[in-house]
Amino acid sequence: MKKLLLVAVLAIFGVTTSNAQVKKTVKKVAAKKEVAPAKVDSPKVDGAGMFFENETIDYGTLPKNADGKREFVLVNNGNKPLIISNATGSCGCTVPTWPKEPIAPGARAVIGVKYATDRVGAFTKTVTITSNAEGQASKVLTIKGTILGDDNSKETPKG
Repeated sequence: MKKLLLVAVLAIFGVTTSNAQVKKTVKKVAAKKEVAPAKVDSPKVDGAGMFFENETIDYGTLPKNADGKREFVLVNNGNKPLIISNATGSCGCTVPTWPKEPIAPGARAVIGVKYATDRVGAFTKTVTITSNAEGQASKVLTIKGTILGDDNSKETPKG
């Protein structure tokens, strides 16, 4: 990102280059921006990396039996393939899915999670991701929210 910014600054303010050369540099910078995989700047890692755009999903308040599927988006911010070996929910009501194939450096991937919205009340659950990420073999993600009962009152959650 710093290199990209430096190229952009040099392209704008120039180092005695012709107008055609500046246009080529600006086009290259624009092309690199479009390829950027993450919405959030992620620190670079030597080895496999795992950077999440968001580590908590707030379901908000939902009616009973609403769609409980959500997604965590991650980017491999390292220079080696990221392999997710497991993803586990903190209870049976939280079921994660994850990519089984290696995630290339710079590539994005999705960790899906489905919460059982037939359980009425407030909830906070976790999903633990196990991988070969450098310096963090496991990562804990959080989901939270409130499921309303049939009478729209907040009840104590089951399980």
